[in-house]
Amino acid sequence: MNRSMTVLVAGVAVVSILTGCATKKYARVQASDSEQRLGERLDDAESMIEESQDLILDQEQRLAEQEANLGAASQTARDALERAIAAGKLAEGKLLYERIFSDSQVQFTSGRAELNDTARTALDGFAEELAARNAGVYIEIQGHTDSTGGEEQNLRLGQERAEAVRRYLNQAHGFPLHRTSVISYGESQPVADNGTREGRARNRRVGLVVLE
Repeated sequence: MNRSMTVLVAGVAVVSILTGCATKKYARVQASDSEQRLGERLDDAESMIEESQDLILDQEQRLAEQEANLGAASQTARDALERAIAAGKLAEGKLLYERIFSDSQVQFTSGRAELNDTARTALDGFAEELAARNAGVYIEIQGHTDSTGGEEQNLRLGQERAEAVRRYLNQAHGFPLHRTSVISYGESQPVADNGTREGRARNRRVGLVVLE
Protein backbone atom coordinates (compact mmCIF):
# COMPACT_ATOMS: atom_id res chain seq x y z
CA MET A 1 0.00 0.00 0.00
CA ASN A 2 1.47 3.34 -0.99
CA ARG A 3 1.64 6.37 1.26
CA SER A 4 -1.42 8.08 -0.24
CA MET A 5 -3.57 5.06 0.29
CA THR A 6 -2.37 4.72 3.88
CA VAL A 7 -3.24 8.35 4.64
CA LEU A 8 -6.68 7.91 3.08
CA VAL A 9 -7.42 4.82 5.11
CA ALA A 10 -6.24 6.51 8.28
CA GLY A 11 -8.42 9.54 7.51
CA VAL A 12 -11.47 7.40 6.97
CA ALA A 13 -10.80 5.62 10.27
CA VAL A 14 -10.49 8.93 12.12
CA VAL A 15 -13.72 10.21 10.57
CA SER A 16 -15.48 7.00 11.50
CA ILE A 17 -14.26 7.28 15.09
CA LEU A 18 -15.30 10.93 15.30
CA THR A 19 -18.66 10.17 13.73
CA GLY A 20 -19.21 7.34 16.16
CA CYS A 21 -18.39 9.59 19.10
CA ALA A 22 -20.71 12.27 17.83
CA THR A 23 -23.49 9.75 17.35
CA LYS A 24 -23.05 8.45 20.89
CA LYS A 25 -23.03 12.02 22.25
CA TYR A 26 -26.18 12.84 20.27
CA ALA A 27 -27.83 9.68 21.56
CA ARG A 28 -26.95 10.64 25.12
CA VAL A 29 -28.39 14.12 24.60
CA GLN A 30 -31.54 12.67 23.06
CA ALA A 31 -31.88 10.23 25.95
CA SER A 32 -31.45 13.06 28.44
CA ASP A 33 -34.10 15.15 26.66
CA SER A 34 -36.47 12.18 26.60
CA GLU A 35 -35.95 11.59 30.31
CA GLN A 36 -36.62 15.26 31.01
CA ARG A 37 -39.80 15.22 28.92
CA LEU A 38 -40.88 12.01 30.62
CA GLY A 39 -40.24 13.58 34.02
CA GLU A 40 -42.29 16.63 33.05
CA ARG A 41 -45.14 14.42 31.88
CA LEU A 42 -45.03 12.47 35.11
CA ASP A 43 -45.11 15.73 37.08
CA ASP A 44 -48.10 16.88 35.02
CA ALA A 45 -49.84 13.56 35.58
CA GLU A 46 -49.23 13.75 39.33
CA SER A 47 -50.60 17.30 39.40
CA MET A 48 -53.72 16.18 37.52
CA ILE A 49 -54.19 13.28 39.94
CA GLU A 50 -53.85 15.61 42.94
CA GLU A 51 -56.33 18.06 41.41
CA SER A 52 -58.76 15.21 40.74
CA GLN A 53 -58.40 13.98 44.31
CA ASP A 54 -59.01 17.50 45.64
CA LEU A 55 -62.08 17.78 43.42
CA ILE A 56 -63.40 14.42 44.64
CA LEU A 57 -62.85 15.43 48.27
CA ASP A 58 -64.59 18.73 47.65
CA GLN A 59 -67.54 16.97 46.03
CA GLU A 60 -67.71 14.47 48.88
CA GLN A 61 -67.72 17.32 51.40
CA ARG A 62 -70.49 19.09 49.50
CA LEU A 63 -72.51 15.89 49.37
CA ALA A 64 -72.02 15.37 53.10
CA GLU A 65 -73.18 18.92 53.81
CA GLN A 66 -76.12 18.48 51.47
CA GLU A 67 -77.14 15.23 53.16
CA ALA A 68 -76.87 16.90 56.57
CA ASN A 69 -79.04 19.80 55.41
CA LEU A 70 -81.58 17.48 53.82
CA GLY A 71 -81.66 15.35 56.94
CA ALA A 72 -82.78 18.34 58.97
CA ALA A 73 -85.09 19.76 56.29
CA SER A 74 -88.84 19.54 56.16
CA GLN A 75 -90.54 17.64 53.37
CA THR A 76 -91.72 20.91 51.84
CA ALA A 77 -88.11 22.13 51.70
CA ARG A 78 -87.11 18.91 49.94
CA ASP A 79 -89.97 19.45 47.50
CA ALA A 80 -88.76 23.00 46.87
CA LEU A 81 -85.28 21.71 46.01
CA GLU A 82 -86.67 19.18 43.55
CA ARG A 83 -88.86 21.82 41.87
CA ALA A 84 -85.99 24.28 41.52
CA ILE A 85 -83.63 21.64 40.10
CA ALA A 86 -86.28 20.51 37.61
CA ALA A 87 -86.79 24.13 36.53
CA GLY A 88 -83.03 24.69 36.11
CA LYS A 89 -83.01 27.52 38.65
CA LEU A 90 -79.98 26.46 40.69
CA ALA A 91 -76.24 26.70 40.07
CA GLU A 92 -75.29 23.91 42.47
CA GLY A 93 -78.55 22.17 43.28
CA LYS A 94 -78.08 22.65 46.99
CA LEU A 95 -80.39 23.34 49.89
CA LEU A 96 -78.81 25.94 52.16
CA TYR A 97 -81.44 26.37 54.87
CA GLU A 98 -85.07 27.16 55.50
CA ARG A 99 -86.75 29.71 57.73
CA ILE A 100 -90.22 29.23 59.11
CA PHE A 101 -92.09 32.36 60.21
CA SER A 102 -95.05 31.50 62.36
CA ASP A 103 -98.14 33.59 62.84
CA SER A 104 -96.50 35.35 65.81
CA GLN A 105 -93.62 36.50 63.57
CA VAL A 106 -95.22 37.14 60.17
CA GLN A 107 -98.73 38.13 61.13
CA PHE A 108 -101.62 38.62 58.77
CA THR A 109 -105.03 40.01 59.49
CA SER A 110 -107.53 37.15 59.55
CA GLY A 111 -108.44 36.20 55.99
CA ARG A 112 -106.13 38.83 54.49
CA ALA A 113 -102.62 38.95 53.03
CA GLU A 114 -101.27 42.38 54.04
CA LEU A 115 -98.02 42.41 56.02
CA ASN A 116 -98.00 44.30 59.31
CA ASP A 117 -95.02 45.93 61.05
CA THR A 118 -94.10 42.74 62.94
CA ALA A 119 -93.97 40.80 59.68
CA ARG A 120 -91.86 43.44 57.94
CA THR A 121 -89.39 43.51 60.84
CA ALA A 122 -88.99 39.72 60.71
CA LEU A 123 -88.46 39.80 56.94
CA ASP A 124 -85.93 42.63 57.30
CA GLY A 125 -83.84 40.36 59.52
CA PHE A 126 -84.11 37.54 56.97
CA ALA A 127 -83.02 39.88 54.16
CA GLU A 128 -80.03 41.10 56.18
CA GLU A 129 -78.97 37.51 56.70
CA LEU A 130 -79.14 36.92 52.95
CA ALA A 131 -77.11 40.06 52.24
CA ALA A 132 -74.41 38.94 54.68
CA ARG A 133 -74.02 35.66 52.79
CA ASN A 134 -73.44 37.58 49.55
CA ALA A 135 -74.47 34.51 47.59
CA GLY A 136 -76.51 34.04 44.45
CA VAL A 137 -79.38 32.20 46.08
CA TYR A 138 -82.86 31.21 44.99
CA ILE A 139 -85.83 31.32 47.36
CA GLU A 140 -89.09 29.44 47.32
CA ILE A 141 -91.70 31.14 49.50
CA GLN A 142 -94.33 28.77 50.85
CA GLY A 143 -97.68 29.88 52.23
CA HIS A 144 -99.54 27.78 54.83
CA THR A 145 -102.88 28.31 56.54
CA ASP A 146 -104.95 26.70 59.26
CA SER A 147 -108.07 24.71 58.39
CA THR A 148 -110.52 27.52 59.04
CA GLY A 149 -112.51 28.13 55.86
CA GLY A 150 -112.73 26.06 52.70
CA GLU A 151 -109.83 24.22 51.09
CA GLU A 152 -109.82 26.30 47.91
CA GLN A 153 -110.07 29.51 49.89
CA ASN A 154 -107.07 28.49 52.00
CA LEU A 155 -105.02 27.59 48.92
CA ARG A 156 -105.73 31.05 47.50
CA LEU A 157 -105.00 32.74 50.82
CA GLY A 158 -101.68 30.90 51.21
CA GLN A 159 -100.70 31.97 47.69
CA GLU A 160 -101.59 35.62 48.36
CA ARG A 161 -99.58 35.67 51.59
CA ALA A 162 -96.54 34.12 49.90
CA GLU A 163 -96.85 36.72 47.13
CA ALA A 164 -96.98 39.49 49.74
CA VAL A 165 -93.68 38.29 51.20
CA ARG A 166 -92.14 38.08 47.72
CA ARG A 167 -93.16 41.64 46.87
CA TYR A 168 -91.80 42.96 50.14
CA LEU A 169 -88.38 41.31 49.67
CA ASN A 170 -88.23 42.80 46.18
CA GLN A 171 -89.48 46.29 46.95
CA ALA A 172 -87.80 46.82 50.34
CA HIS A 173 -84.58 44.91 49.76
CA GLY A 174 -84.19 44.64 46.00
CA PHE A 175 -84.22 40.88 45.91
CA PRO A 176 -84.80 40.00 42.22
CA LEU A 177 -88.17 38.51 41.38
CA HIS A 178 -86.64 35.97 38.99
CA ARG A 179 -84.73 34.52 41.93
CA THR A 180 -87.92 33.75 43.85
CA SER A 181 -90.98 31.59 43.42
CA VAL A 182 -94.13 31.14 45.48
CA ILE A 183 -96.35 28.20 46.26
CA SER A 184 -99.33 27.64 48.52
CA TYR A 185 -99.87 24.50 50.53
CA GLY A 186 -103.02 25.93 52.04
CA GLU A 187 -104.15 23.80 54.98
CA SER A 188 -102.58 20.57 53.65
CA GLN A 189 -99.37 20.59 55.72
CA PRO A 190 -100.34 21.26 59.35
CA VAL A 191 -97.62 21.14 62.01
CA ALA A 192 -100.03 21.34 64.93
CA ASP A 193 -103.59 20.51 65.89
CA ASN A 194 -106.10 22.70 64.09
CA GLY A 195 -108.56 21.93 66.88
CA THR A 196 -106.84 24.38 69.24
CA ARG A 197 -106.22 28.10 69.00
CA GLU A 198 -102.50 27.60 69.58
CA GLY A 199 -102.33 24.89 66.95
CA ARG A 200 -104.05 27.03 64.34
CA ALA A 201 -101.62 29.88 65.07
CA ARG A 202 -98.66 27.55 64.43
CA ASN A 203 -100.19 26.32 61.18
CA ARG A 204 -100.59 29.87 59.88
CA ARG A 205 -97.01 30.31 58.72
CA VAL A 206 -94.70 31.23 55.86
CA GLY A 207 -91.71 29.12 54.91
CA LEU A 208 -88.71 30.51 53.02
CA VAL A 209 -86.49 27.83 51.51
CA VAL A 210 -83.07 29.15 50.51
CA LEU A 211 -81.40 27.24 47.67
CA GLU A 212 -78.19 27.61 45.68
